[in-house]
Amino acid sequence: MARSGHARSGVGRVPAWLYVPAAVGVLLIVLPPLALIGKTPWGEFWTSVTSESSLQALELSLRTAAMTTALCVVLGVPMAMVFARHNGWVVRVLRSLVLLPLVLPPVVGGLALLYTFGRLGLVGKQLSAFGIEIGFTTTAVVLAQTFVALPFLVISVEGALRVSGTRYEQVAATLGAGPSRTLWTVTVPLAVPALLAGLVLAFARAMGEFGATITFAGNAPGVTQTAPLAIYVAQINDPQEALPLSLVSVVIALVVVVAVHSRQSSRSAAL
Repeated sequence: MARSGHARSGVGRVPAWLYVPAAVGVLLIVLPPLALIGKTPWGEFWTSVTSESSLQALELSLRTAAMTTALCVVLGVPMAMVFARHNGWVVRVLRSLVLLPLVLPPVVGGLALLYTFGRLGLVGKQLSAFGIEIGFTTTAVVLAQTFVALPFLVISVEGALRVSGTRYEQVAATLGAGPSRTLWTVTVPLAVPALLAGLVLAFARAMGEFGATITFAGNAPGVTQTAPLAIYVAQINDPQEALPLSLVSVVIALVVVVAVHSRQSSRSAAL
């Protein structure tokens, strides 16, 4: 009876007119990938995606994205935990700076990295004195990807820790657990679902990175030419050649989105 009353009162429903802009928004996102599918030269698809240049670019993208994701865990999880447990003005300023790559144009990020780690950069000049070169190397690709992907993991983990609060950690402390033991037995398990989502998002962002990479790492095949850069070069020479690798990138991104959404849906259902 209560459920029937809610249905009659319209609780939980949306106004009918909202479906129009919602449908337009869906079409705006869905139509471009469908256009890619329709324009892809299927007769040359397998030959194109298995060519040496395509496989080389995909392999480099997957390898550097995996390295980037690992680096995001090492750097991002501690940052997220510190940000979640402190609210001072210093932490707020640092959080804003860490999240800056989310809104910063990627090319600007690439320039910032170049003037930091390049041969004549703030840090790169010192490293060059010891024979260490970072700019326009595979290491530069990983740094560029980390620069743009790290905030995604930090946001995911910090948000989960803020929602969970500190009550479980306080209980562990009253039972005699030290800070490190509380971290591994209480805090980390609470953050695991958000950490997994952040990992997937960071990996996907690293796979799709273009602007900072081409500015800081260049576009050398087999060294710094990732899949997005290979697609860009192919599109300049012959737009048809860029479509097969573009479609592969769409499929990878779709798998990532489905993985994150499925996990979040399962978690919501469990709650």
